[in-house]
Amino acid sequence: MIDNNKKKVRIMAFAIPPVPRPEHVSPEQVIDFDIYALQAENGEYQTLISRLLHARDAPNLLWTPQNGGHWIASRAAVMEEVLESPERFSSRQISVIGPMNPSPPFAPLQIDPPDHNQYRKLLGLAMSPKSIEVLGANARVLAIELIEGFKKRGECEFIGDFAAHLPIAIFMSMVNLPAEDRPELLRISELLVRNESLVATLQANQQLSAYTMQKIAERRANPGDDLISHLIRAQVGGAPMTDHTLIGMINLLLLAGLDTVASMMGFFACHLAQDVELRQQLIVDPRLIRGAVEEMLRRFPITNLARLVVADCTLAGSVLKAGEMILLPTAAAGLDEQRYDNPQDVDLQRKPCINATFGGGAHRCLGAMLARVELNIFIEEWLPRIPDFQIRPGTELHVHSGSVAAICQLPLVWGVT
Repeated sequence: MIDNNKKKVRIMAFAIPPVPRPEHVSPEQVIDFDIYALQAENGEYQTLISRLLHARDAPNLLWTPQNGGHWIASRAAVMEEVLESPERFSSRQISVIGPMNPSPPFAPLQIDPPDHNQYRKLLGLAMSPKSIEVLGANARVLAIELIEGFKKRGECEFIGDFAAHLPIAIFMSMVNLPAEDRPELLRISELLVRNESLVATLQANQQLSAYTMQKIAERRANPGDDLISHLIRAQVGGAPMTDHTLIGMINLLLLAGLDTVASMMGFFACHLAQDVELRQQLIVDPRLIRGAVEEMLRRFPITNLARLVVADCTLAGSVLKAGEMILLPTAAAGLDEQRYDNPQDVDLQRKPCINATFGGGAHRCLGAMLARVELNIFIEEWLPRIPDFQIRPGTELHVHSGSVAAICQLPLVWGVT
């Protein structure tokens, strides 16, 4: 399940040796689990997470010596309690590896209530239903253009040819960035979320912050109606935000917009390429697409959230100490058989319910509505044009695991008439 050779390289890069089990952790809770070294082949990332964390009689709260030692919530109910209890579990640190936490911090993601809401409101206008309707219309035009561009080839590399383009185009329209900046932004975002070297990750973060600071300076000199100009003019507590805070907020928007939706889209396409029956259902009755998106969001979560324990407390019958970290692999929540019957199945008859795919509590993803729109548009425009497609025979799919899981490459093929 874990490639030891790659794991050794990864540990050398991050230089974080395993740590001893603390006295307050029972031996039954210990699992050798490294979220940065999981090797999920053939796209089965969520299944691998479930198999590792949902073993028979496994505790609902586990502990690993990897990455400095941290807790792991393995069940949906435990994750919900953590996400809804910011007074015990802070978002100030969102990575179990200390140096991997963003600098400048991502606002409002790394700001706890009640201050969190002041910053969240500043982004509300950009994520309003009216704004998302406009963004969705633009995304649909681009989706059709991209699909028509490679449809007659009978093949594409889905991530690079489609999934990576749709979210970045939407983000760039929100903040009014020039189209020629797209390759550089894609390069930096790829380094930030896919790099296995801590040094390289920190360098990429510096590059992104330098780019963002340049754009802030440009908008101060020539303000407009875009989101960056709006944030520069905004006030929190009666004063404008500092450059440090602005950089963190814009960096968050960039990475969330570029990487998360594209990664989720990759898992959707991977499943649709293999589930012929589901494809046919959606082609025959497109009204089912919205429900299918919700069910696949439940089935294929990709984020691994983390929280800092800020006070000694009890969780799932265990004592946690202030200063410890807890990891929340949302894939384990989506495939929790204690919450869902036959969780591995994509079942269009399943009754929708709130899940952890977009987080929870005060920090529930502000862009969830926009992400849903993008995912719906992908299926609505793809299936009528390319109804019968498959993963290129002989392909071995590899998934990168980290704060966000992603299929690295997804070659698709289909017949051309």
